[in-house]
Amino acid sequence: MPDFLRIDAHIQSWNPKKAGYEWLASLPEKLNTERNLTEVEPQLEDNQINFGLLIQAANDPDENDVLLEACETSLWLQGVVGWIPLLDPVRTEEFLLTKPPLLKGLRHMIHHEANPEWLIQPPVIQSFSLLERNQMPFDVSANLPEHLDCILRLSEKYPDQKWCLNHLGTPPVKSRERWGKWGDQMKALSTNPNVFIKIAGLGLLTRDLSDWLPDEIQPYIEQSLEWFGTDRAMVGSAWPFVELCGGYTRNWQTTETILQKVLPSSELESILGRNALRFYGLHLPEYEQLNVQTVSILHDSI
Repeated sequence: MPDFLRIDAHIQSWNPKKAGYEWLASLPEKLNTERNLTEVEPQLEDNQINFGLLIQAANDPDENDVLLEACETSLWLQGVVGWIPLLDPVRTEEFLLTKPPLLKGLRHMIHHEANPEWLIQPPVIQSFSLLERNQMPFDVSANLPEHLDCILRLSEKYPDQKWCLNHLGTPPVKSRERWGKWGDQMKALSTNPNVFIKIAGLGLLTRDLSDWLPDEIQPYIEQSLEWFGTDRAMVGSAWPFVELCGGYTRNWQTTETILQKVLPSSELESILGRNALRFYGLHLPEYEQLNVQTVSILHDSI
């Protein structure tokens, strides 16, 4: 693999004893248990991942403290995409005024909400005005057309708000549709320069998690890059969920190999690291004027 800065922009971990993860009960046994970052660290090294971002996995304020503590003790973690109660604009404002430096973005697990239009409830809309004012990025866990419709409306109302569509907004990989409702929505969203995409966990969308091929996900990656461009895309592993579809290395290397096939080195470097650094405002001054040949040397010195 080329010697680039690599940031895994979508890693999760959880400890059911420290926060509320009720949704774990519906998952296979290997995920319905504590998942510790020490489990993934050897795989980061194997795939030359320099840094990572820790993404919330519970709509629970207690989880923020757990994730931030992990960042403080694991030097390779550069920030947290956490959670705040968007249904309460007063608490949202209080939180934003006192947010810790390692909190780099926010997310709400809308895919666990019964209401597919949860994001456009009046108090939530009011909270997004506060996020925009405070330049706080928001990760979108959209897995329904209604979710993307909500982001279309919100991105028009708050054009300066930064959005990141996790998992490419959940394309129709299983049905192999080209490109349908998802495509219409993604193309519309791509016209806003503050909407980014995250290539992560696409193997989880395939028909057979134990026997899927790169050709199943490559068309959706290529088409998304055509719409959004290579300066608004980043890569994440979606660990530990990717253990259900071949594991960390298979999923990361499949994505990177696809990108190598279709992109020049300069654009590959942006997607693998620089775009995440820019979107989340990560403070890595030693990488800002990076000569790609020095990446491994710099990382080894941290």
